[in-house]
Amino acid sequence: MTLIKTSYNRRSFLKSSTLAGGGMILGFSWLASCKPTPEQIKSIPKEWFNINGFLKIADNGLVTIMSPNPEIGQNVKTSMPMIIADELGVDWKDVVVEQAPLNTDIFQRQLAGGSQSIRAGWSGLRMAGATARHMLVAAAADAWQVDAFEITVDNGVISHTASDNSAGFGEMASKAATMAVPEEVALKETSDFNIIGTDKRNVDGPNLVTGKPLFGIDIQEEGMMIAMIIHPPAFGLTYKSMDAEAVKSMPGIKDVFPIDVYPENVEKQWSDGGAIAKLVAIVGDSIWQCMQAKKALKVEWEETSTLESTEGHDEALTKLLNSTSKKPARKDGDVASAFRKADKIIERTYSAPFLAHNTMEPMNFFADVNGERALLNGPIQTPEFLEKTLASRLGLPVEKIDIKMTRMGGGFGRRLYGTFGVEAAVISQKMQAPIKLVYTREDDMTQGTYRPTYKVKYKAALDKEGNLLAWHVKGAGSNDDLLFENRFPAGAVDNYLAEKFNLETVVTTGAWRAPRSNFVAGAEQAFIDEVAEAAGKDPIEFRLELFDRAIKNPVGEPEKNDYDPERYAGVLKLVRDKSGWSNGQGSAKRGVSAYYCHNSYVAQVLDLNDDTDAPKVDKVWCAVDCGIVINPMAAKNQIEGGIIDGIGHATYSEMTFENGQPQHKNFDTYRLIRHKEAPKEIETFFVDNGIDPTGLGEPSLPPIIGALANALYKATGQRHYNQPFITEKSVIG
Repeated sequence: MTLIKTSYNRRSFLKSSTLAGGGMILGFSWLASCKPTPEQIKSIPKEWFNINGFLKIADNGLVTIMSPNPEIGQNVKTSMPMIIADELGVDWKDVVVEQAPLNTDIFQRQLAGGSQSIRAGWSGLRMAGATARHMLVAAAADAWQVDAFEITVDNGVISHTASDNSAGFGEMASKAATMAVPEEVALKETSDFNIIGTDKRNVDGPNLVTGKPLFGIDIQEEGMMIAMIIHPPAFGLTYKSMDAEAVKSMPGIKDVFPIDVYPENVEKQWSDGGAIAKLVAIVGDSIWQCMQAKKALKVEWEETSTLESTEGHDEALTKLLNSTSKKPARKDGDVASAFRKADKIIERTYSAPFLAHNTMEPMNFFADVNGERALLNGPIQTPEFLEKTLASRLGLPVEKIDIKMTRMGGGFGRRLYGTFGVEAAVISQKMQAPIKLVYTREDDMTQGTYRPTYKVKYKAALDKEGNLLAWHVKGAGSNDDLLFENRFPAGAVDNYLAEKFNLETVVTTGAWRAPRSNFVAGAEQAFIDEVAEAAGKDPIEFRLELFDRAIKNPVGEPEKNDYDPERYAGVLKLVRDKSGWSNGQGSAKRGVSAYYCHNSYVAQVLDLNDDTDAPKVDKVWCAVDCGIVINPMAAKNQIEGGIIDGIGHATYSEMTFENGQPQHKNFDTYRLIRHKEAPKEIETFFVDNGIDPTGLGEPSLPPIIGALANALYKATGQRHYNQPFITEKSVIG
């Protein structure tokens, strides 16, 4: 039995007054239908009771669980309530899930990013369910005058066998809401979970497939106007002037005006990175009318800095990699001496371009701001940071700002940066009316906040027996220094040197699914394969030798290493066995890769088909160690999505610039993976080790790029050093 203190965030467990009235139920799941069935009407509660900030129980036993974090497609709106429900002991069929609004008094880390929602929320969510269960048991013990430890809870039923008493949650909810919040509660043993670890369908599934309005782009409010923006056409330009009078007279156009979204006195948050401060806003009755006005409006821009081209970034990154850092990020042993003594030296450089995020749902946000308060609603990964920026920009206290979160049609890091929410609020404040800001695809793809462009140079030294003597890595990125210096093979090689550089550029960059790892993993794993070949060793066995060294005799201080070599080796052995790597089954045109990021371990084997002229991905085997898997069905979806995303972007996608102007504005020139190019089959295996859950939304993407590059080499004899791979060999896919 594990005891946990409820002081984790005690405000989450302070009870409010009992809430009454069936009207609260409107908008909840299946009970929100316009014409409820007789069974649904019978099921509508008369009264709800707040047990703590995460949940409330109705008099008929229904349990409403608040899902605190933004839903970005990672299925936390289902998996987070599953954790609470399991500890509570409710039957899942009696659970209604509601998206919580931003509330920093109750919830912690209401953020979708870094694959950390479940990991960061694990203890708090379990505590919320266990605390409510404790209070229900205490209420029953008091009512029946029995010892609480003799009472059991199962599927929403509270029972005391000796006295033959039992009650549903609804019968005890009123009394439970008056019970004292315990100082500590007992959590379930993991072996007693009956919801966690089972397949549960997406709680929004029925509404998604029937087209119900769940997304920000669906918002319609009385008196709402549409707003669109015009930003500078190139990085290094800013607003100068315009003649808007003719455009203002166009049908449906309400106003056209310049805005300074971030004046100098605004206290910006990290989530405002990449913002374009000076824009032109167009407000009208419809999206179409605003788009026509955008086309007609002539805006004059002026240069503020040097206009950059893609070639300039590439040259600057190369120059950095050819220099020497003043202070290495990590240094073990004597690298220079090891290279002088080496029998073989392998040196390779890898590169990757800028990438756009390209969320399926256009960027949008609703805002209704007046002098007294601000109401906002939309798809945002970082609502708490948006609230802080809005307080500074609008001159309102945070308690006067109300932010609700809609479901997001993709984010991948793009919606970490809430500049579009700030823009919507500033435009609404100017108009003194509710508005919905909508970006066109062209607005989004040319606005910036791209995945940085990267270059990394690897150098390895081998002795005559094929043992790795030294490893030297130098990485550089635009507005990003790229490397994780304490990740593998740090700690597994006697002589290790990591140097990193940052190229400052006016092209705005930001987090893109699995930041940094989305490039460096593929480069590292492709290079390891090439080193293994030079050593005359099987690529999996070569890696396992290094893990064995890190396990038995690690170099330096083991606590500095980011990874656990035993878990790392474990997923590699699992995927080796499941794919039949060791006994020669399957195609010879296969590649392997293994990587650690977001606290999780992933290893993959990728098979290409036998078409030498146009190899395509036939099958991927994927082994994952992410601790306890909350919802296996959803977890597999996450893994498969990351694999397809990684293959697609590494093979086809890039953003280029000419004189600071993005050269790809829509999907007619910006290439994404197509259905026929996705793997025919993906098989996923999870390590069952009972460890607390870690990240899952991002870890499957980075290693698949290395597995693909290694398989392509086996299939074509050509190694790939530059993304997108399609530019190096046109026969891919």
